[in-house]
Amino acid sequence: MNEHDWLGERFAEHQDRLHAVAYKMLRSPSDADDAVQEAWLRVSRADHSQVENPAGWLTTVVARVCLNMLEARRARREEPAGALPPEPATPQASISPSGPADPQDEAQLADSVGVALMVVLDTLTPAERLAFVLHDVFDVSFAEIGTVIDRTPAAARQLASRARRRVQGAAAASDAARSRKRDVIAAFLAASRNGDFTALLALLDPDAVTGDVRGAEAVAAFFSGRAQAARLALVDGVPAAVYAYRGMPKAVFTFTLDHGKISCIAVDADPDRLRDLDIVFLSTGNRV
Repeated sequence: MNEHDWLGERFAEHQDRLHAVAYKMLRSPSDADDAVQEAWLRVSRADHSQVENPAGWLTTVVARVCLNMLEARRARREEPAGALPPEPATPQASISPSGPADPQDEAQLADSVGVALMVVLDTLTPAERLAFVLHDVFDVSFAEIGTVIDRTPAAARQLASRARRRVQGAAAASDAARSRKRDVIAAFLAASRNGDFTALLALLDPDAVTGDVRGAEAVAAFFSGRAQAARLALVDGVPAAVYAYRGMPKAVFTFTLDHGKISCIAVDADPDRLRDLDIVFLSTGNRV
């Protein structure tokens, strides 16, 4: 067997794992396909005579390709279009470099990083995303991760820890995302967008207030036809609405509910305060 055939067999052997890494990083099946194809072009031209761990080496190459794609996407302030597609059916046991995973560990992993990961992933920097995904999902060492992002193993560990806290926060906030408050805010944004005065009025407390505007009818009239660019979000774990321009939050709308009705809508557009907020746009909160 010549070297090219050997490399082709190793790549095919680990292709499911490589695609899983790329999908977790890029959360787009087509982008993941592109990343794996680019990785093959790179490894087919590279000197692999000193490679002792093909799985680790190929994972590193794919990770570098994904990192470049993420940085390019971030520079364009690009958001993946449409709803999140279903995750490819790749068994966790087949993508763990240390061998088959324990079923209980798999269940814990799914609980901790499944939905929460998809919600919060786009809020991470490319380096944070890579460190978290490679270490927590695919058990890649921090030493290997450090070579991909040109950081020390300690720095890679810090990036993964920071990302993990965000993901855990998103998981803890999942109950809030499903709460009555979230549903009320989503309905309010939809009614505002559509100029549905009656629907707005039904969501408001009779004594509702926003700024200097007081009373349900006045508040409904004020917001009717507005909020065209507001999005449903979790702000410090609490359902709210956020207006963002080119990915940067410009205003946050916080809602106070009294017996299920909106009694107060406060608007904060102070850039210094906005920078300190933890904002996660909800996948069901389409631009309205």
